[in-house]
Amino acid sequence: MAITLVNPSGLPEIDAYRQVSIASGSQLVFIAGQVAWDADGITVGEGDLAAQVEQCYLNIGTALAEVGGSFDDVAKLTVYVVDWTPDKLPLFLEGVARAAAKLGVTPVPPGTLLGVAALDVPDHLVEVEATAIID
Repeated sequence: MAITLVNPSGLPEIDAYRQVSIASGSQLVFIAGQVAWDADGITVGEGDLAAQVEQCYLNIGTALAEVGGSFDDVAKLTVYVVDWTPDKLPLFLEGVARAAAKLGVTPVPPGTLLGVAALDVPDHLVEVEATAIID
């Protein structure tokens, strides 16, 4: 595995992600922002943040599998959520948990969550991009 995730002493330990990732692999993989589209380009979970988060993570898993990787190879995630407010966190975490169960992983790489006004399509509530390192 090319990624080691760490919570350094002196920084808060957060359940949803680790503060640092150490990459030792040889290939950088940049995955474009994934929205809640299925393979046919149909929006999954219209109006349902948890369902859309789940689909975004599953799409990242699909992209990683195509290049011989998995969520274990993710060094960093960036998440964009439309009209983010802290009360949406339980729905976000529910979507992550459902995707994690389907993928058989615990996706906790360092991450940044940003609130945005809108995404590419009005029905999309979230977009997730990933950077991975594969041996």
